[in-house]
Amino acid sequence: MILETTIIILYSTALLLIFMYALAQLNLLFNYLGSKKNDEDCERFDLSNPEEVPYVTIQLPVYNEMYVMERLLDNISKIEYPKNKLEIQVLDDSTDETVESTRLHVERLQATGLDIKHMTRTNRKGFKAGALKEGLKVAKGEFIAIFDSDFLPQPDWLKRTIPYFKDNRIGVVQTRWGHLNRNYSILTRIQAFALDAHFTLEQVGRNSKGHFINFNGTAGVWRKSCIIDAGNWEGDTLTEDLDLSYRAQLKNWKFKYLEDVQTPAELPIVISAARSQQFRWNKGGAENFRKMLWRVLKSHNISAKTKAHGLLHLLNSTMFLSILVVAVLSIPMLYIKNEYEHLKPYFFAMSFFVVSTIIFFICYWFMYRDIYGKGIKNFIGYIGMFFVFFSIAMGFSLHNSIAVLEGHFGKKSEFVRTPKFNISKLKESWKKNKYIKRTISKHVVFEGLLMLYFGFGMYSAFVVGNQGGDFGLFPFHLMLFVGFGYVFFKSIASKV
Repeated sequence: MILETTIIILYSTALLLIFMYALAQLNLLFNYLGSKKNDEDCERFDLSNPEEVPYVTIQLPVYNEMYVMERLLDNISKIEYPKNKLEIQVLDDSTDETVESTRLHVERLQATGLDIKHMTRTNRKGFKAGALKEGLKVAKGEFIAIFDSDFLPQPDWLKRTIPYFKDNRIGVVQTRWGHLNRNYSILTRIQAFALDAHFTLEQVGRNSKGHFINFNGTAGVWRKSCIIDAGNWEGDTLTEDLDLSYRAQLKNWKFKYLEDVQTPAELPIVISAARSQQFRWNKGGAENFRKMLWRVLKSHNISAKTKAHGLLHLLNSTMFLSILVVAVLSIPMLYIKNEYEHLKPYFFAMSFFVVSTIIFFICYWFMYRDIYGKGIKNFIGYIGMFFVFFSIAMGFSLHNSIAVLEGHFGKKSEFVRTPKFNISKLKESWKKNKYIKRTISKHVVFEGLLMLYFGFGMYSAFVVGNQGGDFGLFPFHLMLFVGFGYVFFKSIASKV
């Protein structure tokens, strides 16, 4: 009975952690809905008055971006802002032929009167954080706007963000990500679904109540003095943006999130690109939990509720580990349930935790409704999207759990960039992209085995017990089978 007891304890603990996270999401939903009633009127710079126009530096950290570099530079050159108050830094860590083509393009833009500089380094120390830090040393701007290579801000982007810095307490203005290729494939649709939840429920829900949010690495502006005061960029985690965000807010800097300002960007269209991005984000989150845990707990400047939300925020990625534990142990639990009659009251109590799924379903509906609209047709579409999203998200749980464990145990790894494609239509081919990985991750084998394992879980529903089976977990195992099957076959088919 020792093994059974251990399984029950682990399973129950993981379910409880997921439920706590669901409750936090529900609280953020209430905050999000409440924020819609607030018509905030804050002091802003009047950019029509030349004396109030601050100097801005735009930083473009890039690394081997053959397919999007021209688009990026052409787009950024259209930013509407007084040229005598604008500087653009192309922070180029590239190691391929794009260094020369980017240099030539920058020279052409310089000839138009644009203050744009092509800056290179002899090594990639600190990766993106290192490049941003180097550029900051010579940046002229009082404010630093940052865009990754696949982001395409609208021409009036600075006019819609910079005015908020008239409040001297604001250290960051972050905008919402848009998606250039949302409808390219199932993979891009589920990524858009997850990001939309983050940029609505989570960012608004936290920011509206003064809880910690994060600069998302791009499509935002920093006050230069805030970066310096918080200790500058550090490259000891894979999510340098989350790291600096928490250090700044622990020093009482305020963040302003603008849900209504969307900055379009490209979603990864190949599963290897999505895997590398997910690995970096999830490992970086765990690394920052290690780094920030005691700083948050010991801070005297923030409330207990903000601390709780902050720690759950830093533990976001660790939810994948809880999901994986629940998933793997659910099949032994099915057999334990039907083997030990005296445990039936426990399993009846455990059924309460289906509420977690209901909470997520309700929370994400409000996000989906705001994007696609109300109505029965959209609601039916949402039901399908929700279960596809949840299935594939669970299919990534092994991959992301490995990233989380590496982060928590302090295993260091290189910053792996997400390859860009500049492709928006399914018929366009990505196979000749020189930056995608051509090898299959060793994790894919285990994802295939888990697909078979959850297939066995579905079979088990028909044969356990002596009452003609037990189908309570059948939908869960079906979603896991579909999710791991999708990730496995997509990875094999893509040869990545």
